[in-house]
Amino acid sequence: MVYVITGGPATGKGTRADILAKKLNIPHISTGDILRDEAEADKEISKKLTRGELISDEIITELLKKRVSEKDCKDGFILDGYPRTVEQAGLLDELLNKIGKKVDMAIELTAPDELVFRRILERRKCEQCGKIYGLDFPPKIDDICDICGGKLSSRSDDTKETLQKRINTYKENSKDILEYYRKKRILKTIDSSSHPERMAEEVLEK
Repeated sequence: MVYVITGGPATGKGTRADILAKKLNIPHISTGDILRDEAEADKEISKKLTRGELISDEIITELLKKRVSEKDCKDGFILDGYPRTVEQAGLLDELLNKIGKKVDMAIELTAPDELVFRRILERRKCEQCGKIYGLDFPPKIDDICDICGGKLSSRSDDTKETLQKRINTYKENSKDILEYYRKKRILKTIDSSSHPERMAEEVLEK
C-alpha cells in the first residue's frame, strides 16, 4: 500500500511514519531528506535550499520517481512531506499510475494547539550527534544525550508567536489537499496526542 502522511507542526509526522513503516516493513520516504541528499551532488538545488527558495514540482516529482522505482518500494511506501498542494497530488497520481500503484490512504495527524506548543518548546537537540528529544521520547538524564553524552539545546526561533503563525499557515494551506483526498474517500484523520506507538496501531486498525 501507498500512504501519504500530513499534518501541522509538531503533530509527529516523521516519528509516526518511521514507526508505521517498520510495522508494515515498507520504506518511509521524506521528500525533505531526498532533497537534502540531492543537494550534495547538485549545486543549484543546494543554493535554493540554502536561500530558502521553493523547489519546483517538476524537480521534486522526478526525484520521487527515482526513489519509488527502487526495489524496496515494490510493496509500498509512506510519503512524508509530499504532496502539499492539489497540483502535486495530481502529479503524484500520474507518477503512481505509471508504476501500477495509487495512494491507498491519506493520513492527517492532528493535535491540540497547546500540545503542539509543548512539544516544540520542550524539544531538545543534541549539539554533537543531532538526536532529537521531546515529550514522547525524553532523555534519561535532563539535557544529556543518551547516545553520545552531548549537551541538549533548544532552537532560539521556537517561540509561541512563530509557532502560532506556522499552525495558522498549515490550516489555511491544507484545506484544498485534504478536500482532494476526502473526495476520494481515502482520508483518515487521527489524533496524534497519544504515544506514537499507539497512533501507529490506530492507523493499522483503520
